[in-house]
Amino acid sequence: MTTRILPAAGDADAARSIVALLSQLPDAEPAPPVPDSTSLLDALGRLAADSVDELPEVVLVHERIGPVPALELVREVALRFPAVGVVLLSSDTGPGVFSAAMDSGARGLVGLPLHYEELATRVGAAAQWSAGVRRHLGRGAEAVSGPGGRVVTVTGAKGGVGTTFTAVQFALAAAASGRRTALVDLDLQAGDVGSYLDVQFRRSIADLAGIQDISPRVLQDAVYEDRTGLALLLAPAEGERGEDLDERATRQVLSALRARYELVVVDCGTQVTGANATAVEQADVAVLVTTPDVVAVRAAKRMVRMWERLQVRKAEDTSMVVNRWSKHTEIQPSLIEKITRTRPTRTPVPAAFKELQGVVDAGRVQDLDNRSTVKQALWALAGELGLLSAPEQGSAVPARASAGSALAVRAAGPVARLRRGREG
Repeated sequence: MTTRILPAAGDADAARSIVALLSQLPDAEPAPPVPDSTSLLDALGRLAADSVDELPEVVLVHERIGPVPALELVREVALRFPAVGVVLLSSDTGPGVFSAAMDSGARGLVGLPLHYEELATRVGAAAQWSAGVRRHLGRGAEAVSGPGGRVVTVTGAKGGVGTTFTAVQFALAAAASGRRTALVDLDLQAGDVGSYLDVQFRRSIADLAGIQDISPRVLQDAVYEDRTGLALLLAPAEGERGEDLDERATRQVLSALRARYELVVVDCGTQVTGANATAVEQADVAVLVTTPDVVAVRAAKRMVRMWERLQVRKAEDTSMVVNRWSKHTEIQPSLIEKITRTRPTRTPVPAAFKELQGVVDAGRVQDLDNRSTVKQALWALAGELGLLSAPEQGSAVPARASAGSALAVRAAGPVARLRRGREG
């Protein structure tokens, strides 16, 4: 049986060495190496969208893959693509690293520099395990070729463009369609999800920040089950507590939510922090909300350029939602697409705030009338983005997420990478 192997290494010399050695393995079919974690997850997502059978049997993750920790990348691949055997390549093969790699879902650990015998043994074992999993899953494997649930982030180009209202309506639409949906307020200092839904709850996402292993019971204690059918994970009432939620904690929270809910909608606010940048990086669908005016469009362009510099997300992988649009608006969606280079959505949201003012002031946006043109547009957008049902194969919305770089337990996150770039 031919074993398809996809190596991921950030260092070009290491990548060439890996491929050269892999080409000597019997019945091995090494793919061109990918340079970073984003490219790896994008490639696996595209293959899984066709069929689980298109996925490689083995993925090799080099310890210096970027832009976030290698162990986190191993964990993410194992979670999202359970039929793939992941092997970690590390210069440290001590019991601590071995245990951490196994806990993350790796099927093997190979020491650096590479040796033919050890690499052949570990790759062969991972390939046999992958083949066994696929035989066990049979043709139903496609149903589990991705994560347990999908994550969609909603970010505002600037304050006041309707970010939270959009996120809440997306979540309500998904819940109304029968999907088990969680709504997360990751606007950690100024979150308003609770105010929009008239909810007060003493627990918040900050309570999960220091927990190393978020069990279903721990998650249940932090989540508020609202009568709308939504599971709410709110921002802390004390904004300064938001600093407790770093990139690693955010990944753990989102992974725990993926495992429990079909859809996770995340309100990321308008500021780039380590936490919400990680969420955008890890999202299957990233939505950026803007209004059709010069200041907001400039802010949208600034946001997507920052995401690209931080290696969080490419502009073309971002879905742009134009809020408060009318046919008389000078700046039309086609121009915004051209300026920002984002993926446009077909449904603009009309400028009709009078429809919303009553429910917004009352803090009960769930009671918005079904005849509202704004609600109809946002629920149509939810369907367009694939939030109301499982995405069909070949969907225009790509699956993607984030993960890891060095073996450090805590690595520099997206914001720290931007600061380093400026200092250099």
